[in-house]
Amino acid sequence: MTCAELLIRLLRDTYGVDTVFGIPGVHTVELYRGLEGGDANMRHVTPRHEQGAGFMADGYARTTGKPGVCFIITGPGMTNIATAMGQALADSVPMLVISSVNRRDTLGLGQGRLHELPSQQQLMAGVSRFSHTLLDADRLPEVMARAFAIFEGARPGPVHIEIPIDLFNAPVETPRHWQRTRIARPAPDSASLDQACRWLKEAERPLVLLGGGCADAPEAARQLVEALDAPTVVTVNAKGVLGRNHPLDLGPNASFPPVREMALDADVVLAIGTEIGETDYDVVFDDGFEIGGRLIRVDLDAEQLARNHSADLAMVADAGLTLSALAERLGKQASKRHGAERTRAALEALDLVNDPALAPYVPLFETLDNALPEAVLVGDSCATVYAGNHLVSRSETRRYFNSASGYGTLGYGLPAAMGACLGRPDLPVVALVGDGGVMFTLTELACAVEERLPLVILLWHNQGYEEIRRFMDNAGVTRLGVDIQAPDFQMLAAGFGCSATRVGDPAGLQRALDNRPSNGPMLIEVDAAAWQAAVA
Repeated sequence: MTCAELLIRLLRDTYGVDTVFGIPGVHTVELYRGLEGGDANMRHVTPRHEQGAGFMADGYARTTGKPGVCFIITGPGMTNIATAMGQALADSVPMLVISSVNRRDTLGLGQGRLHELPSQQQLMAGVSRFSHTLLDADRLPEVMARAFAIFEGARPGPVHIEIPIDLFNAPVETPRHWQRTRIARPAPDSASLDQACRWLKEAERPLVLLGGGCADAPEAARQLVEALDAPTVVTVNAKGVLGRNHPLDLGPNASFPPVREMALDADVVLAIGTEIGETDYDVVFDDGFEIGGRLIRVDLDAEQLARNHSADLAMVADAGLTLSALAERLGKQASKRHGAERTRAALEALDLVNDPALAPYVPLFETLDNALPEAVLVGDSCATVYAGNHLVSRSETRRYFNSASGYGTLGYGLPAAMGACLGRPDLPVVALVGDGGVMFTLTELACAVEERLPLVILLWHNQGYEEIRRFMDNAGVTRLGVDIQAPDFQMLAAGFGCSATRVGDPAGLQRALDNRPSNGPMLIEVDAAAWQAAVA
């Protein structure tokens, strides 16, 4: 068996990988030897750009909870996927990037070899949990085990393993007793749990902050916040953890005054699986989110417990295990803290549906919910996503995510939604994109057509980079580079073989959704100006 063949066997048989995203190149052809003729247990998807491959792997991972896997060429392939890895790193998304690299005897010599970088491993280390250069083919199982140990037992993120091209065909000894090591995540410390429960039981005005780390423990999360009767900030990556429109759910609205007042007034704040980072708690960029009382923090990453807000009690532990342990210890609290009333009062003060900046998008999401109530909504950094972060409610987790929280890259929405389609073919998927950002990765429409993905691409067309226009206007900077010319998206979609239509009001959107194809993507272009006039 060769090193490349062992890699395929480990991915497929040991780690259960069923989908790989990659673009074959002269340095990676041997990776495909194990897949030649097709593999019934492992699907290969060919994006049109390595950045698209990374975003697809990201969307696949977020919907399934399993690592997205990429096969990437040396040099330019790696620099192309670096942006997608940066997004996955920021949002703790498990991603395995397998790449080639030049021959071992040429590494670091600067000989002008094909695809050569001075140090590819060093470059990728900055956008990964770790980056490893395989120098001994027989060590491949050990390195793979390290990668999956990160995915299962630590704060997940991208892992990069590069294999020199002279090792792909190297013979390896077949591991006789190699098996997957299951990693148990750390449980919370008993004494710390006791202290946390004492503070929470004594609290008169508790507030809970739930982040993406809680996504796989919705039942325990609901049990805990209901036992505490505590208003709860649910970040973008934790949407749905309390279910749809839960009476204690404040949503990701910690940037607005009514919720900030709660945080400042709370005598105890419990933060689990959240960075308490800027894109969830300070989208107005004024550093105005402050915690007035005791702060209890729980995170899988010890370093994160020392960032952004200093905790009075900190636990390195799995979010789900902690939620369950706290819920069990607290039981059903007899005392009421008027949590639902406080939550309702804060949301009424926010009055999101009548906010002039958000109101035009209310009928858009109402129409989407009416047509596709269980859809996975995957977003780029665009107007509909900025609004949806505050307006959208989901019945379950892993059904709403985007690139606007965290790294904030453009071009994410379309390929990530494609990954979501591949990961959850049982659910409808909608890509929320804008006319500016979609141009970064529009070529992936060819892959969506090729894979016959029943994806809805909802393109909000507002003639350029609207968010940056607003920032320029507010800063008194003359607009430059933001009023860009858009192509004819209807003609482009037709050229790719994709169904397309243009709408300007909710009724038109409803008709388009009702007539979407079941065997391929559909691009629905929303004329933003016409829509805003129609719903005004």
